[in-house]
Order: sequence, then C-alpha cells, then structure tokens
Amino acid sequence: MKKSYIVMDPEDNCATSLEDIPKDKEIEIKEGEVIKINQNIPFGHKFALRDIAVGDLIKKYGQIIGIVTENIKKGDWIHTHNIKSHYLERVANE
Repeated sequence: MKKSYIVMDPEDNCATSLEDIPKDKEIEIKEGEVIKINQNIPFGHKFALRDIAVGDLIKKYGQIIGIVTENIKKGDWIHTHNIKSHYLERVANE
C-alpha cells in the first residue's frame, strides 16, 4: 500500500505529504498508531505527528526548521500560520 506521507528522520515531529491529504483522513503512522488529519494537507506540506506546544521546535530531516507560534495538535497542518523560521530567528539574534 502506497503511503501518503514521508518521515525523514526518527526525531522528526512532522511528516511531509506525498499527495493532497483530505481533512478527517485517518493515517497509520506506526503499527497500531493512527492519527486523524485535522485540515486539508496540500501535497508537499507538513502535518504534526504529535501535539507540539508554543515555543517548541519543529524538526524535519532531523533538523530544526521552525519554532511553533501557536499550539499544534497531532494531525494539524504545519505552515506559516503556526510556525516561524528558526533560521531567521537565529540570524536576527546574532
């Protein structure tokens, strides 16, 4: 069965969609662990694999890619509306 997402590193707290994923679709992310998608996830976009709190870091490819600006629930779409750039934040503080 073809997966509709990819997780690049075991430390990642998000997955990347390999197709448009509709709201309310249930996806098995591990044997016996299913999450429900809370918003439509466009192809190539990220969704949360677990709850992530404001101020926490988003990890993709095993690397920090963003800082959470509003609480994100498992299955939520992750994009510019709920994260900010970790790189830009770091550069601004140098």
